[in-house]
Amino acid sequence: MSWKIKRRLRAQLERERGYFSFPAGTRRNFALVYPNSYFVGMSNLGFHIIYELLNRRSDTACERFFLPSEEEQREYEHTGTPLLSMENQLPLHRFPLIGFAVSFEMDYFHLLRILQLGKVKLLASERGEQDPIVLAGGPCSTFNPEPLSLFVDAFIIGEGEVVMPPLMDAYDAAVQAGLSREAILKAMSKVAGVYVPSLYAHDYDAAGRLSGIRAKDGAPQRVERQWVRNLDDFPAHTVVVTEDTEFNLYLIETARGCGRHCRFCMAGYCFRQPRNRSLAVLEREVQAAKKYQKRIGLMGAAISDYPEIDALCRDILKENLGMSVASFRADSVTAELVASLARSGLRTITLAPEAGSVRMRKVINKGIEEEHLLRTVDLALQAGIHQFRLYLMIGLPYEEEEDIEAIVAMTLRLQEHIRQKKERAQITLSINPFIPKPFTPFQWLPMASEKRVKDALKTVRKGLAAHKNIRIIAESPKSAYVQGVLARGDRRTAHALYRAFLSGGAKAFKRAMKEYGLSFEDFLCAEHTEAALFPWDTLDMGFSKQYLYRELQKAAELQYTKPCFSGCKRCGVCDTMEEG
Repeated sequence: MSWKIKRRLRAQLERERGYFSFPAGTRRNFALVYPNSYFVGMSNLGFHIIYELLNRRSDTACERFFLPSEEEQREYEHTGTPLLSMENQLPLHRFPLIGFAVSFEMDYFHLLRILQLGKVKLLASERGEQDPIVLAGGPCSTFNPEPLSLFVDAFIIGEGEVVMPPLMDAYDAAVQAGLSREAILKAMSKVAGVYVPSLYAHDYDAAGRLSGIRAKDGAPQRVERQWVRNLDDFPAHTVVVTEDTEFNLYLIETARGCGRHCRFCMAGYCFRQPRNRSLAVLEREVQAAKKYQKRIGLMGAAISDYPEIDALCRDILKENLGMSVASFRADSVTAELVASLARSGLRTITLAPEAGSVRMRKVINKGIEEEHLLRTVDLALQAGIHQFRLYLMIGLPYEEEEDIEAIVAMTLRLQEHIRQKKERAQITLSINPFIPKPFTPFQWLPMASEKRVKDALKTVRKGLAAHKNIRIIAESPKSAYVQGVLARGDRRTAHALYRAFLSGGAKAFKRAMKEYGLSFEDFLCAEHTEAALFPWDTLDMGFSKQYLYRELQKAAELQYTKPCFSGCKRCGVCDTMEEG
């Protein structure tokens, strides 16, 4: 056991405020794991929410784990120390329940590394009666758990506030009844929103296509996503305050879900229905944050869509607190919101037109027009903000060369608009290859080829090369294609992920796929028929595939889908919400 590691963890704990600590042995231990660094994980609001939720139970002591730095990993291995928890420096393998919060596909490799460092068997099939049960939740688990199905015993499908309490109760009852590990997992599968992959068989045809998914041993044919009906019942805010985070903010969630119907956005479909917290609850959250004197970070799919955003801004500034936002939409931003951000010291406004041409924005149903961008730029300039970041995608469905050239033209028009205001500004384009994600209308379509993506990037770079005040940041296409496979993969990709992890990590993934008889093209280049069976079809997000396919057809025809509205019955989510 390394005392150096223990001292480091205790020192980190001393810099925190608000963590939970219980005497060892007085409660059942639960390991909550973020498969990335402390710096990143402690900036994740969902991680805070589940940490508090579990520790508020009278029977549970939830302790945190993170991926150590490379230097710290070497210290763990050199001393033979198993990965230790933050709160009481207990080994991971001694926790009966381990829960991963998984937000990003590239963290799948980190998940395996954490299990390895924690001396937990990587393969779920090899764990015995005395081994921990490994759970996973978060966006990646909800959208497509199959690439992790070899390693995770049970997945949380949907929002943890609703699923975790009955799951913990079911686990407790099963343990008290003296049930075997297998029987405990079967009991968990009876909880709404819990997917146990070992209870489902996946069949493939001679061509290697998924041909059937069979539920076994009484497992439900489909697992329904669970979500919070009334957000006011579950205030969401930073629980453990620390300076050592990516954003160094006190986070408060204003809303959850989005009803804008952007056709590329998995979260927009899978977090429906859009829900707002009441202003009264948010004002109480602001009051609770005062003692920390940190900037408030407002979290939500589109902060400017919050109906009382101006009143909330006034409330925050009245308390002499600064504020920041996760994102806002150019078509709903208010002058007061921009002015409040400027007063709080914000120096960069982030906008997400996603595409340069009107045609492509119709394809993806973005609903942002150039006039909205120009108006937001004007508001920012008036408030003294002179840096702008634009999020854009290339390789979108039905994209043509003219649409790539439109990115250049739009950026130059934006620059000229600023120049006419006799202002100087820095424009940064953040460009990412588009990945057709599960549970979106584009799940039937292929990802653009790597050559197509590289050529598009070349066109944009060349068109803007002469302009010093325009900067381009582009995600590596190679990384995007690994993410694409992990996002869309089936159970066979779990075997390739395992092989890659043992032989070199993400860099070895493509080779591991080939060794397993698979290719990136198998998952990224096929155009599927309407009747295609997807690995994630066991999961029910509350809407039908037919609804998604109609949206795909509307995308091809450049037809607009208006946002969610009261009484809407289009996708069916609100119907299931009323039934719940």
